[in-house]
Formats: sequence, structure tokens, C-alpha cells
Amino acid sequence: MAVIHVTDAQFSEKVLQSATPVLLDFWAEWCGPCKMISPVLDSVAQKMGDRITIAKMDVDENQQTPVKYGVRGIPMLLIFKNGQVVATKTGATSEPALISWIEQNL
Repeated sequence: MAVIHVTDAQFSEKVLQSATPVLLDFWAEWCGPCKMISPVLDSVAQKMGDRITIAKMDVDENQQTPVKYGVRGIPMLLIFKNGQVVATKTGATSEPALISWIEQNL
């Protein structure tokens, strides 16, 4: 499984209505920490892809959803289960820490 890119228009279908939990990364091209966490998310998607969907949303191109979820700093990671936010994490993190955080919230 690979990381998917989600737009405001696809958000409800791809995230809220997903049969599996979704980790949504709010990011931007100009964000250094966002670039640092990107390969970590790719690796986690490969390792945990059957248990959780990893998705990214560019905050510059999609402005409705980040406002709705109060995104003030990026990267901001939200885990959605059954259409509800169950966990939030802001800032870049290591792969072991990210996997541990995901496991705690599945």
C-alpha cells in the first residue's frame, strides 16, 4: 500500500467513510518537517497498509478541511476511525514513535 493524496472534495469518501482507520497528514511543499516525515509515512504505509490507510492533504491546495479540523501547525497528523478523530499529533516524529502512536490508537 502506498500513501494516498486526498483533496477537500475526496475527504468524506476517502477518510470519513473509510472501512479502515486513516492517518491523515496535513502538510505543505514548503514545510521542512513535512519533508522529513514523508519517507517515514511511506515506510509505515508499506509496513501497516493492511491495518491503516496513510493519507496526505496539502494545506495550500485544500483549505476547507484543515480549517474544519483546526490545523494551525504542520505537519499535523490525525487518526480517524469510523469518521471520528481519535488521536492528534503535531510535528515530525521517528518511525518507531509513529508506529507506537498508531498502535495505541487502533
